[in-house]
Amino acid sequence: MTVVGYAPGAWDLFHVGHLNVLRHAKDHCDHLVAGVVDDAMLELAKGRRPVVPVIERAEIVRHIEFVDEVFVETQPDKIETWRRRPFDVFFKGDDWKGTAKGRDLERRFAEVGVEVVYFPYTVHTSSTKLRRALDLLDGTSAAAPAPEAVRG
Repeated sequence: MTVVGYAPGAWDLFHVGHLNVLRHAKDHCDHLVAGVVDDAMLELAKGRRPVVPVIERAEIVRHIEFVDEVFVETQPDKIETWRRRPFDVFFKGDDWKGTAKGRDLERRFAEVGVEVVYFPYTVHTSSTKLRRALDLLDGTSAAAPAPEAVRG
């Protein structure tokens, strides 16, 4: 039986942390579907639009060797995503593990037979840090960069 894994993300300002998530996810399934959250949903969830539009983010992720398929998410309910594109394993960052949101996600997925697997984030980089560094270079932010944002 083929195990289908699902790794959702914004994948904005693609960096090595994103690559690590997809690499680890592929190690836990036979067929990896990368969910790419669309621009409107990201704006609702994070209060800002992505730097890179969804069509371009999907194209970048589609060409990562660990990714077998891309699915563009257009609504926030992960169970509805599962109904539209079924999968066996759902991958999430470990910042959700043990939280109320994480426990709710695990409970809801357990009801439909989906396992939730958590992965650690790559601590030295993030899209937020990259965005902050770009804002500084662009002169749009008055805040000083976090030291880790300029190191790499």
